Amino acid sequence: MKILVAIPTYNERENIGRMIESVLNLNENETVKGLNAVINLVIIDDNSQDGTQEIVKGFIGIGRGNLFLISREKKLGLGTAYVAAFKFAIDGGFDYVITMDCDFSHNPDEIIGFIELMNAQKCGMIVGSRYIGGIRIINWSMKRLLISYFANIYAKLVTGVKIGDLTGGFNMYDVNCLKKVNLNGISSRGYAFQIEMKYRIKKAGCGLEEYPIIFYERTKGKSKMSNGIIFEAFFAVIRLRLGLYK
Repeated sequence: MKILVAIPTYNERENIGRMIESVLNLNENETVKGLNAVINLVIIDDNSQDGTQEIVKGFIGIGRGNLFLISREKKLGLGTAYVAAFKFAIDGGFDYVITMDCDFSHNPDEIIGFIELMNAQKCGMIVGSRYIGGIRIINWSMKRLLISYFANIYAKLVTGVKIGDLTGGFNMYDVNCLKKVNLNGISSRGYAFQIEMKYRIKKAGCGLEEYPIIFYERTKGKSKMSNGIIFEAFFAVIRLRLGLYK
């Protein structure tokens, strides 16, 4: 089981080193070894100005052979970063891709649970859900929590994808399922990408399973959320329902 963890970055100097160690050290986990899994990590960096890339290159320089860097010339958005990672996984012969944030809002230790569930279910995608068994979000304001919660209800009603967390970014994809998706047709750049991918995975005939995660608000670095990202997601859902996508 050849796994690629994909993490987009932009100015994540305060988190990137610890994240690299946290992800790659999972290869020493007994569950990972027992499943004959190998966890690799690709960082997709959008020309960070704070030295993020230099830190990644430093880890590669000390022999972390299962660490890769995709360096992009400017800030191109979350969606295009993940598409680059998907293509990298397909070209590299990986079996699965796990997408997650760099700011530790997603706990790297929960990757083990994703791997175990994928091994048991053999589905097209596992969705890390913040809304299974209650709301599983730590340190969000009530305003942000309500926006996220009702955005998921709206997206589910409009798209018809019956899962609890359409907007979350901690997910695991079967590469064989990604091959059925027109990656070049994906237009969403911000967090609308998360909704679009789940919709496309369903349309490709691949099964989706949810795995309960706890989401933690970042404690270091700056959030990339903006009003533009929220508006993009609102209209992207309508576009998907109307079939206005490639």
